[in-house]
Amino acid sequence: MDFKNAAKFGSFISKDYAKPLFKLLLMYKSISASEAASRLGIHIRTVQDFMEAMTELEILTKEEVYERKRPYFRYTLKKNTIKLELNLADLVEGNNDQRNGYHKIREQKNSGARFTTARNGQFFSSIAIWEGKGRDGKERRINLTESQGRFLFNLPFPNADFMSQAQIMEKAEINNEHDREVADIIKLLIEYGIVEVGD
Repeated sequence: MDFKNAAKFGSFISKDYAKPLFKLLLMYKSISASEAASRLGIHIRTVQDFMEAMTELEILTKEEVYERKRPYFRYTLKKNTIKLELNLADLVEGNNDQRNGYHKIREQKNSGARFTTARNGQFFSSIAIWEGKGRDGKERRINLTESQGRFLFNLPFPNADFMSQAQIMEKAEINNEHDREVADIIKLLIEYGIVEVGD
């Protein structure tokens, strides 16, 4: 199950009506949304949304039937056991290009960011970013991991040549096991215009 479907499942399974609805589905060979709603005393739309979500997640099956030429759906439990398996590695697959060092980057000129140096003066401990404009703006402070701080400490200045993530990590003596957390801060700082990407 991917993260999107797991989130959908979690949002429905956490509702108070989820357990009694599953009990009905276990006891009845098939049941309609209106039958389940009237049995439990809840709104039919609530039941319909639940049944459709569980059908999309392939926990239920539905069959269209007719009563006096009026179509409606009956739902049947497809499985008695639900196993949730979520591969969290899928969440960072989109960062492969940055992790492999394909982007050439450097600090953006006049970005307005404020870097705070750690006590030993060897890396940055935090970065302050200004969000919004004018009176509506506010400062956002981001605490950095040591690897992120060392990386940004070695980020090329605005007038320097662009370097790849891999090159900067090598210069900063950062182990490759930290490449994802470094890629994450790069992505954020690109979005805020603090890091610029070269050709």
